[in-house]
Amino acid sequence: MKLDFTNRRAVVTGAAQGIGRSIVQALASEGARVWALDLDEQGLRTATEAGAKATRTLDLADRAAVGRVMDEMADSLGGIDILVNCAGGVRGQVAKPIEDVAEQDWLVLFEANVHGAFWCSQAVAPHMKRQKAGRIVNISSGAGLRPSLTGIQAYTASKHALVGLTKQLSFELGPFGITVNSVAPGFVLSNPATQRQWESYGAEGQAKLVESIHTRRLGRPQDIAETVMFLASDAASWVSGQIISVDGGRS
Repeated sequence: MKLDFTNRRAVVTGAAQGIGRSIVQALASEGARVWALDLDEQGLRTATEAGAKATRTLDLADRAAVGRVMDEMADSLGGIDILVNCAGGVRGQVAKPIEDVAEQDWLVLFEANVHGAFWCSQAVAPHMKRQKAGRIVNISSGAGLRPSLTGIQAYTASKHALVGLTKQLSFELGPFGITVNSVAPGFVLSNPATQRQWESYGAEGQAKLVESIHTRRLGRPQDIAETVMFLASDAASWVSGQIISVDGGRS
């Protein structure tokens, strides 16, 4: 099965490193015209090297700014076919007892993992509705389906919220020819945060984690990108509202 993205118009958030950058590269290599968005202006240079047509430094918590960028892209390219909401993470947080979690610690992870995905989806929906077709793919996490290896309550709760949002948007947008799905990665060494998490386990913890994975290896960014490619393609036109675990069988 060949997945052809020639001249498809795609937006990828969280595109400066790791999984996001790999998604940009995968889409661009198959002919898509990709706009790469991230807070990390310097990191976006790697997205350009990966094939992004254009990049924008953007705080996804700023709803108005998100709307302006999506409208700019739609005007520039004549529409938006694909949105991949990949931005998110733990924002430098580590596990701590529930009584020690500050209000801002809780709020910032919902901004990172839920609000941005909602604002982006809200902004692209009118463009996709007009063309009666579209693909939205949210990168959630195994932490959106069960307790998180990070131990961070807000991360787990926000990823569960993203899973719920995926299902609700599928229900709402499906009649307009728009599919909405999510990829839930297992442990992927993809950025400094996951590298620090991996190192914190120590040799014994690392061995235990790998042993719990059926394929006996950690994930790679391209493992996630390849699943996104399928969900964003014509081949997945009757797949919607699904949460696909890509975790080597750990789930």
